[in-house]
Amino acid sequence: MSVSIKSNREIALMREAGKILSDVLLQLGESVKAGVSTWEIDQIGEKLIRSYGCEPSFLNYEGFPASVCISVNDEVVHGIPTKEKILHDGDIVSFDAGVIYSGYHADAARTYPVGNISEEAAALIEVTKQSFFEGMKYAKEGNYLHDISNAIAEYAENFGYGVVRDLVGHGIGKHLHEDPQIPNFKQVKRGVRLKAGMTLAIEPMINAGRYDVVWMDDDWTVVTDDGSLSAHYENTVLITDGEPEILTL
Repeated sequence: MSVSIKSNREIALMREAGKILSDVLLQLGESVKAGVSTWEIDQIGEKLIRSYGCEPSFLNYEGFPASVCISVNDEVVHGIPTKEKILHDGDIVSFDAGVIYSGYHADAARTYPVGNISEEAAALIEVTKQSFFEGMKYAKEGNYLHDISNAIAEYAENFGYGVVRDLVGHGIGKHLHEDPQIPNFKQVKRGVRLKAGMTLAIEPMINAGRYDVVWMDDDWTVVTDDGSLSAHYENTVLITDGEPEILTL
């Protein structure tokens, strides 16, 4: 496994990609309301991405037909936007998007409430987000990759949640998916040693019930096996010689 160390020039480009993607996700969050279709949100997302002079990372990636993965309620990731899928009050919706800026990718995800959601749903969104930041405490040069994985898992499992095992985070740069794979569940091995200049897409996917997931017939949409709600939170992160820099915040 070769984990690429980015040059100052590459980091500058990824920093700009991350800033753009952060803006896109913030603006997409404002489009979340009951009655809107996931297709409409995807159209807004693609226009926003292109308005910054970027390409959507996901559009046609291995055949994916949209610019934003939009996953509702028990959909964990890779939900395909359609005109038929309408958001309703009380839903939770996850956006996972990527941009390509001057040949470099940024990747991030957020879960948003639709109108008034249950306390249980709100807690799941908050714990999923916080589990990412618990992992960040270990995202430092000299630590090991799985220190991040174990911190995410320990935090989320304390709440009785299931940490998805079939999908993981990843390195990122010139390619959307690079080495290393980054599990969110507990690991026995230490994984690679973290070095300044590594860029990682760290993305807890947390289920309110068990961790088991299944793929739908479209071969993309991943749902919880038990029908429980799922939340997703992701950022592109730069390892430095001090605190990590979150490029998509």
